[in-house]
Amino acid sequence: MKKNNFPSRKERQRAKDFRRGIYILPNVFTSCSLFCGFYAIIASFNGDFIKAAWAILFSAVFDWLDGKIARISHSISRFGVEYDSLSDLVAFGIAPAIAVYVWALTPFGRVGWLTSFLFVACAALRLARFNVHTNIVGTKYFEGIPTPAAGGLIATAIIIFDYLGWNETSKHFPILLIIFILSFLMVSKVRYQSMKQLELTGKISFQLMVITLCIIILVAAEPQITLFVLFSLYALSGPVITFKGKLETLKKASLRKKEKDIKV
Repeated sequence: MKKNNFPSRKERQRAKDFRRGIYILPNVFTSCSLFCGFYAIIASFNGDFIKAAWAILFSAVFDWLDGKIARISHSISRFGVEYDSLSDLVAFGIAPAIAVYVWALTPFGRVGWLTSFLFVACAALRLARFNVHTNIVGTKYFEGIPTPAAGGLIATAIIIFDYLGWNETSKHFPILLIIFILSFLMVSKVRYQSMKQLELTGKISFQLMVITLCIIILVAAEPQITLFVLFSLYALSGPVITFKGKLETLKKASLRKKEKDIKV
């Protein structure tokens, strides 16, 4: 018997639910993040590397805001998650890779553009793994450094190198090393503290408020240095958290072994 081409009731309901799942406000911020990433690529081709770096940082701000607004307004959708991942790949994978290649890696020739591609590939793998595990892994920690943090560190490196006048041969090898390290960290199982825990509303301790105020003052006073230090400390925090977790696991295993020995 020939089947008709009309969608079933289940398929119509699924399509209806999908259309309902597209929310305006969070996706507007995602679009702003995507726009900043695209502008960073154009600026890199034009040789405006500082503008490209700041565009990547603004993209990170919009990326953080879109997720935060989606959670506050209860407007999280599968469409938004996928759109956010595609935007992140452009803004924090392709844009930083192109910027850093044109800015510092062209003297390495084939090795330079292959290193840039490695960063893009690892960013894509990191985002794909996150989407697969988003309902499995808890929100307290990320597995691998987040792509906005990796792209942000590259952007702040461009800014601080220019600020300190390291625009000649002194920049090439350090940047090449940074790209390799960040690529490895993105696809590693190193745990990083989730920035989703930072709330825009609610109560915070007095000490945390003072620390936040001090950071804002430092960023306003010396943004080139402070932002690079903050992104670098976050990149280093992952190995520290992972190493600390392994030590605690070993201690617990040692205590259980001692308890068994005492019982015997």
